[in-house]
Amino acid sequence: MSGHGAPIPMTSHKAGPLAGEAHVPGDKSISHRSLILGALSVGETRVTGLLEGEDVLGTAEAMCAFGAEVKRHDTGAWSIHGVGVGGFAEPEQVIDCGNAGTGVRLIMGCMATTPITATFTGDASLRSRPMGRITDPIALFGAASYGRSGGRLPMTIVGSREPIPVRYTVPMPSAQVKSAVLLAGLNAPGETVVIEKEATRDHTERMLVGFGADLKVEDTDEGRVITLKGQPELTPQTIAVPRDPSSAAFPVCAALITPGSNVLVPNIGLNPTRAGLFTTLREMGADLVFENEREEGGEPVADLRAKFSPDMSGIRVPEDRAASMIDEYPVLSVVAAFATGKTEMVGVKELRVKESDRIDAMARGLEANGVTVDEGVDFMIVHGMGPDGVPGGGTAKAHLDHRIAMSFMIMGVAAQKPVSVDDGAPIATSFPIFERLMGDLGAKITRDRS
Repeated sequence: MSGHGAPIPMTSHKAGPLAGEAHVPGDKSISHRSLILGALSVGETRVTGLLEGEDVLGTAEAMCAFGAEVKRHDTGAWSIHGVGVGGFAEPEQVIDCGNAGTGVRLIMGCMATTPITATFTGDASLRSRPMGRITDPIALFGAASYGRSGGRLPMTIVGSREPIPVRYTVPMPSAQVKSAVLLAGLNAPGETVVIEKEATRDHTERMLVGFGADLKVEDTDEGRVITLKGQPELTPQTIAVPRDPSSAAFPVCAALITPGSNVLVPNIGLNPTRAGLFTTLREMGADLVFENEREEGGEPVADLRAKFSPDMSGIRVPEDRAASMIDEYPVLSVVAAFATGKTEMVGVKELRVKESDRIDAMARGLEANGVTVDEGVDFMIVHGMGPDGVPGGGTAKAHLDHRIAMSFMIMGVAAQKPVSVDDGAPIATSFPIFERLMGDLGAKITRDRS
């Protein structure tokens, strides 16, 4: 798993115009959920377009450890023969989720109401991330957890023998927490209710309905109320995974800041709970067009065309948009450096508990490359230097975080001097074809030899 091997220092050099089509990998969120819900169904689920990054492959291995049969076919399609809700077997080995915060939290949820025991670990980054936000709600179902101080991995979860349904208000905007509670509720009798005060990505709800669960969503004075009837028999599905908007962000943003660029990124999922970055970029003045808008598998999809945009201006990103673009703030901060004026990102304290403290990681890396940044617990302000004004020439620390590494590689395509990261190895967790894809568009990213 990424983070266990030797670091791979990388450098991105100033490039000419970027051009062509960027076929980014499948959506990571939907890929994780396809494997998990397929394993909880009775029969065979078929999946095409699955993201074959380390994070998702770790979830596939975990589903096998819990008794499902998961197979990749020569065509590139995947099949999952599920064991049904409540049918997980006790794994014989520790479940290593690598760098996958989504994977470990969702898997903890879906095993928490089955009377089995499982131990989870991950790489150095994942072992530093808080799991109390999952272990607290699954304890309400009757599950027990035993981990390191601070609620961190390695951690053993003992599933409930007699689960009870819960009514739970998510204390922070988190699709992972919401999803873990809903997955736990699948094997609890009666109705499990999850309330979120601020809407987060809704792939779990959409996919549960697609697999045959009895689930309803209501907007009330309390917030968004999701009610799930427990102990259904999920029906296997055929899933075509749309391409990942979080991965699309990198070639899109590279095109916007590189003179003369014109890049098409086809078949991108534009679920409203995921598309906040693209709305923000347009508000900044980006030449970003949605072509061939359509719906596939219940999800809105379009082809994104991004062209060099020298007249972008900094804005204040609305706080209520944070949940729909939480993974995209690192690359947005890079674009902000090439805009005119300041870009204010507020209500983003969740960035401090991602794969790294992303506010600190981006601020230090931007400063190392000549960009002024103000930061606080819950905000970051980037002072733009215009399309030709970013000096570059610095080295950023990736902190075992794939999005930090990729963001600084995007910065390097348009900065005056090359931009380096101390370790690009984590990129493989979510975007294993990143270097090749960017190279095919015209970027110059090299692996540095010691």
